[in-house]
Amino acid sequence: MGVRKARTEDLSRVGEIFVFNNRINYFPIFQDASYSFGELQVVSLADGYFKKAEVFDRLYVFDDGLVKGFLQMDGREICKLYVEPFFQSQGIGHGLLQYAVDTFHADELWALEKNSRAIAFYGRHGFVPTGGKKFEEGTTEVLLHLKRGEKR
Repeated sequence: MGVRKARTEDLSRVGEIFVFNNRINYFPIFQDASYSFGELQVVSLADGYFKKAEVFDRLYVFDDGLVKGFLQMDGREICKLYVEPFFQSQGIGHGLLQYAVDTFHADELWALEKNSRAIAFYGRHGFVPTGGKKFEEGTTEVLLHLKRGEKR
């Protein structure tokens, strides 16, 4: 099927993908067990955050019979792009990113400086650091601004 607009029935799966990715990728960086394994829960994300109109209206899923990844946009900015860990390195992230570029002319995003895997992924797709930096809200971790440049 490919990428499509998210539906209400997708939200628990979207929440699950988000939670598992956060635990795998960000717990080693932030070391905050009370957040990663307490506050960060699938049901509350699906029923709360992802159901908010300003989020839900900009949510897209990669669905080939099973939702394997999702994308959240804000204009031309990619806010979130996550793929189920078991299905990574199978072209799903590429498909979501290409959809964002083709459909929304996506050309910018913020990535955690210590998330080298994400920065490398975006780099392979033409997103390069601009030098812009800011702190992840409520932390001392740095986010890097990436912008889509001309193809090399």
